[in-house]
Amino acid sequence: MPGDILTDSGDLRWKGIGQRTYRYRGLDVAIPPMDHYMIVHYLQGVTPMDRQVGGRWSRAECQPGIFSLLSLATDSHWHWTRPLDVSHVYLPGEVLAKVAGDMQGRDVAEVTLHDVLHGSDSTLTAIASEVLREVRRGGDGSPLYAEAVSIQLAVHLLRNYATCQFREKAPRQLTPAQRRLLDDYIDANLEGRLTTEGVAAALGVGVWTLNRLLRSTLGCSAHGLITARRVERARRLMSDRSLLLKQIAAAAGFSDQAHMTRVFRSHLGATPGQVRVGTDHRIVQESVSFVQDRQERRS
Repeated sequence: MPGDILTDSGDLRWKGIGQRTYRYRGLDVAIPPMDHYMIVHYLQGVTPMDRQVGGRWSRAECQPGIFSLLSLATDSHWHWTRPLDVSHVYLPGEVLAKVAGDMQGRDVAEVTLHDVLHGSDSTLTAIASEVLREVRRGGDGSPLYAEAVSIQLAVHLLRNYATCQFREKAPRQLTPAQRRLLDDYIDANLEGRLTTEGVAAALGVGVWTLNRLLRSTLGCSAHGLITARRVERARRLMSDRSLLLKQIAAAAGFSDQAHMTRVFRSHLGATPGQVRVGTDHRIVQESVSFVQDRQERRS
């Protein structure tokens, strides 16, 4: 859209959210369908605003503190006569769909924002203002901060200004292909910084959905499964007498030997040294099932 760009998040390496501030004169402009949802926050200037969405025209007076919404893949036509400063916040479709899926525990086919030209919402205004402040402020951690704000914004929009269409049937358990992918991903990344978020992303689901599928399929949470796999790998490596316990801890993904000892005591009732010398063969043989049973009782 023709106007002066006052701020732009493009250089901040944000993911899942974008922002631009524009200074406009009066305009009559048609906007083709966008690949993002757009929240317009009016900052300065007062003007009558005419907008056509889906073949229907609406009119309102827009001024500071008011917001407009434009849904994904929706064409629109805007007309106003007086100068304006506005902040545009952009959310990709996959962000809103993922958050909606996590909130509802179901696979989302489509999210549509309501047709709002003239809205007043102190929470939405505060979030949009915080996005603008962060673009101006920037600095270390800005992408992480922006990601957190994008989730807050998505939840608020979904609670108040959105309609979701869900897929016919959400899977209740992991499919065989998902289980193979899960096993391969954990095995390949167990030595590094393996997180629940990373496992969920590898399977293409949200964290809430991942834990629901794991509990119904394996009777444990993602954290419990990762811990069980660490214990299992450490136990196997202990048969190699050339490896020091600290080397085994690193290879199994524990932060250090002390961390491995705490986990072994908590889940097996024995230290790694005791397991290694075989003071309790029952503990060694039943370690993985013990972890899974314990996690099932917790859930």
